[in-house]
Amino acid sequence: QLQFVESGGGLVQPGGSLTLSCAASGFTLEYYAIGWFRQVPGKEREGVSCISEGGGSTNYADSVKGRFTISRDNAKNTAGLRMNSLKPEDTAIYYCAASITCGGNLLGSWGQGTQVTVSS
Repeated sequence: QLQFVESGGGLVQPGGSLTLSCAASGFTLEYYAIGWFRQVPGKEREGVSCISEGGGSTNYADSVKGRFTISRDNAKNTAGLRMNSLKPEDTAIYYCAASITCGGNLLGSWGQGTQVTVSS
């Protein structure tokens, strides 16, 4: 079953940085595109970024473009999200998920996510 364990969240001041990580559990990550998503209570989950299977293609939501960088390390079976210049509106629970291609149907189940809070 495709599932991830997300980590790296925390409380950070506006303008600060965090690096999130997701570790694949029970499957080999290298065969899938990996996406990061976020959700604020009461709102729909939204896509933040995606990286293709081979890592050669990435995309970002307009709201994070230029501030966030997605990465993957297939040898370690992990993916990451470096977040710079954080804003209060980036506050959310962040999740990762796998798909065959970026934008494709998501596979497996959601993990617990990791809470990111941007506040002074």
